[in-house]
This record gives sequence, C-alpha cells and structure tokens, in this order.
Amino acid sequence: MRVGIEDLGVYGGRASLDVNELAAARGLDVERMQNLLMREKTVALPFEDPVSFAVNAAKPVVDRLAPADRDRIEQLIVATESGVDFGKPLSSYVHHALGLSRNCRTFEVKHACYAGTAALQSALAFSHSGLSPGAKSLVITTDAARPIPNTYAEPSQGAAAVALLVGESPRVLEIEKGRSGCYGFEVMDSCRPTPEIETGDADLSLLTYLECIENSFLAYQKKAPEARFGTFFDYLAFHTPFGGMAKGAHRTMMRKFERVAPAVVEEDFRRRLEPSLRYCARVGNVYSGTVFLALAGVLESGSFDGAAKRVGIFSYGSGCCSEFYSGLATSESQRAVAAHGLTAQLDARHRLSMDEYDRLLELHRRIPFGARDADPEGADFKRHVEGRGLLVLHRIRDYHREYRWS
Repeated sequence: MRVGIEDLGVYGGRASLDVNELAAARGLDVERMQNLLMREKTVALPFEDPVSFAVNAAKPVVDRLAPADRDRIEQLIVATESGVDFGKPLSSYVHHALGLSRNCRTFEVKHACYAGTAALQSALAFSHSGLSPGAKSLVITTDAARPIPNTYAEPSQGAAAVALLVGESPRVLEIEKGRSGCYGFEVMDSCRPTPEIETGDADLSLLTYLECIENSFLAYQKKAPEARFGTFFDYLAFHTPFGGMAKGAHRTMMRKFERVAPAVVEEDFRRRLEPSLRYCARVGNVYSGTVFLALAGVLESGSFDGAAKRVGIFSYGSGCCSEFYSGLATSESQRAVAAHGLTAQLDARHRLSMDEYDRLLELHRRIPFGARDADPEGADFKRHVEGRGLLVLHRIRDYHREYRWS
C-alpha cells in the first residue's frame, strides 16, 4: 500500500525582516553572516501565535478537500516546542478552529526540531496499520522563536507552520516504507528551560548534528544496502537551522562517504541540496517544521519530469533524536505544492524596519507564558491581516485563548 503526504501547506507569516539589516543594526560580522545563507526571516505579529500559525497553514489544505474526505481526517497531530500550556494541547484549539469531526484523535508532540518527523511517522503508522482504511491524518508543525538579541542565533530564528495531510493517496510524497534509520542520545546542545529563554551550546549542537546525520544514514543503509549517499537520492532535504549548517553537513557526508574533490562536492550541493534552501533562506529556522519547509523548497525548485525522483530527508532534534528517511516525488508533487503559491505569500509579507522589529519583540514579551488575561497590542500592525481570512489571537480570558477570523 502506498502511503505518504497527500497535500502540503505552509503559512509563512505576514511580516519579515531582512537579516542583513538586522546584522548591521546589531553589529554582527558581515562576512560571518554570509555563511548563514539566509536572506530574511518571518517575525510573528502581536496577535499571531503557534495556534494561529498552525490553523493558517492547514486551512487551505482542509478547504481543498471534499466534505466526505474532510470527515476522513481521523487524527490531528500538532508538533511544536512553542506550546502555550503545560496540559491543554495546541491541537484542541486547532481542531476547533478547523471545524474537524469530533470523532478525531488529537494530540500534541514535543521533541525540539524532531517533533514534526515524529508526528509524521505516527501518522504513517496509522495509515499502514489498516485499522481504518482510507482514513487521513493531519500533521501540523508550528513554532515561533523567542529571538535572542545581539547573538548570531537571532538572524535565523523565525516563525512558521507547515501542514501535512497524510494518507493513502500520496500525490505530494510517497514515503518509502521501511527505509528509515534513527539515531539518538542524551545531550544538552540546545534547550528552552523556561518559556522565555532559548539557549544552548552552538558548537556542541553542530557536532551532534553531524554525528546524527552520519549515523542515521548508516542505520538507513542497513534497511537499504544499495543506498550510496552520493548517488541513491536525486534530491536532499535536511533540517536547516540555517543554510550554512545544512551545506556543511552535506560537505562532511560527501567527503566521508564519497571521497570526492571539493569541486564535485560543490556541484553536488548546487544540484541536490540547494533547492531545499529556497524557503528556509526566507523564513528562518522554524524548528519542528524546518525539514518540511526544506522539502517544500525541493518540490518547487527541483526537476520532476519523467520517473519518480527520490528525496533523502534528514530530521534532527536537539536533546537528541534524528532520522534519515526517503520519499518519492513526481511532477504531480510539484504541481500540488506550487498550487499553494508560497513564493507569492512570502513576497507579500510586510518588510519590517528595525524599529518595528524591536517593538514587536517587546509586544510579545507583554503576553508571557501562562497569562491569565491579556489583549494583544499593536493595533497599527492589524492592517497586515485584516480582510485576509486569517486566524488571529483575539484575547485571553481566564487563561482561555480566544481567536477570531480577520
């Protein structure tokens, strides 16, 4: 039975910041910034949160379904490390806003940036189980960074959500059953010890990422002995905290497994991995969904004429767990993703000035985690959402988050 991603939707926000302007304002080294391979990042507006991002990514996917197919969504899984409550899951708000059937399993998953893949694998297992033939799962990854000012992490910290409809008609990507390798161990490379703090050891995180991509690929190879890193995959999509990290991982893997000259490594990067940076370079690191943002870039930018092309996917989450798996894409995959108009969506974002950006950071701080009562401020930013049919946070009353359509 063929199982995989039937549709894919992305919500990349309504405001962005040029990362080079940010670097100049913060006094960051310009040459070092070039290694990030980034152009812009999405910044959440005061009335945007992980719930609104999730719904705005998923609604076009759900709206494209016939009523009978919508009723076959029997599982909703929301992956995030930006939760708004220690007990009540984001999925409960998302389920309500999307008007999904009440006969639907809903839950939230957390494992740093690996959570999206964990949610996807759970959805795939549900379809493969045959317990409810024809049923679909809706997997949504949604995260919003708490930017760390005056650090080299700040330019890469973004916000976005990616929605994946998973089922037995995988026109976007057929996930290859059984071709998957996991690798993980305990490490303190990156964490959010409080709702307001993102911290970690950047050097340790890079080393852990590299150890994980090598060993998860070796675990994959045990399932598919014919898989050579340099030739088995037509395209690659890696978890991309910033483009330079993905490029460095590709270089390491090519040197270790293919032992080819630097010029060959560079050409291979341009051909197989660079397409995955198309949207990551414009949105930033969106944690649980970054690997799927990379996948969207591959599907829109790659060449998919003729036979199905294999995409090698590497997912990594601090803490840590990683997985290397693969899927098959076709020209239909490309058409399905292109139909959502992600490039146009990102082009339409409001370009923030540094004064606006710093003000947004302050406005978000005024609604702390666990706020009992709050009203989002920043009325002057509402013009960027009004009349667009987007979900926004209306207010918080007695801890309950209330949303409205713009």
